[in-house]
Amino acid sequence: MVSVRDVESAQNAWGEGIVAIATAHMNNGDYVGVATDHVNTLYAYQLGPVLFKPTLAAIDQFRPTFDTALSYFVASNNACPEDKGFAIKGWTNVRFENSEVLVDDNTALAMGNYFFTDGDGNVVKVEYTFGYILDGQGNLRIQLHHSSMPAETD
Repeated sequence: MVSVRDVESAQNAWGEGIVAIATAHMNNGDYVGVATDHVNTLYAYQLGPVLFKPTLAAIDQFRPTFDTALSYFVASNNACPEDKGFAIKGWTNVRFENSEVLVDDNTALAMGNYFFTDGDGNVVKVEYTFGYILDGQGNLRIQLHHSSMPAETD
C-alpha cells in the first residue's frame, strides 16, 4: 500500500537525482551513467508504458521510451535532437510543493509545483503531475510525468 510519505520520498529521490546529474556534469564525471541510473531506478519503463511529457519538449513532446527520457535529461544519445539536457543545467536544489497527493492501494498521483534552483540561486517554478506505481520490490516508480511552465499573467 502506497502512502503520502512514500510519494514524498520518491519526490526527494527524484530531486536529488537531478542535482546528482548536474553535479556529475559540472565535475566532468559520468553524468550519463548517473542519469541512466536515475531513469532506471525511478521510472517504470521496465514495467510497461510510461507517459512522460517533459517541460521543455516541443518537437518530440512525449517520451515513451528509456532512450527518449534519457535524451531529455542529458542530450547524450540523439534520440531527440531538440534536447539540450535539462538535468545538466547546473541545478543545485529541487523542491516539491504538492497541491494534492492521492493514494490508492498500489498507485498514487501527485500534483503541484516544483522549484529548481540554479548555481546563481535563481529559482524556476514548474508545474507537475506525477503518477506512481509499485514495482515487484515495493519501490515507487514513475508511470506518468507531465510538467509545464506556469501560464503567464498580464
